[in-house]
Formats: sequence, C-alpha cells, structure tokens
Amino acid sequence: MPKMKTKSSAKKRFKVTATGKVVGGQAGKRHGMIKRTKKFIRDARGTQVLSEPDQKLAKSFMPYSR
Repeated sequence: MPKMKTKSSAKKRFKVTATGKVVGGQAGKRHGMIKRTKKFIRDARGTQVLSEPDQKLAKSFMPYSR
C-alpha cells in the first residue's frame, strides 16, 4: 500500500495542536492596511484557531498530523 501524501502548502500554513485543533495565520493582513482600523490590525496579530469546517478541510490535507 503506498504512503499517503501531505499537501506541502498545508504543512507550511497550519499546525495541529496537542488537543487536535488546527491553528493558522490570521487572514486579511497582506495589503491595504491603511483602510483597516487599528483595532483590526491589533486583533489580527499572530495565529488563530480555524473554524470547524476549515479544520476538517485542513486535516484532510495532512493525514499524518492527527
């Protein structure tokens, strides 16, 4: 039986925590920061836990990180 492949893009972008949640970077901070509020820029720092549907999708790309 051949090994299943992990999507390279997913392993670079997401990390699975010890409890099984998927953590990823906050969206919306690539460009256009002038029009964003200061509060949005502050709140969008670091990483966040993905929503349940997004977690399911990200985990399907990473079969060995469960």
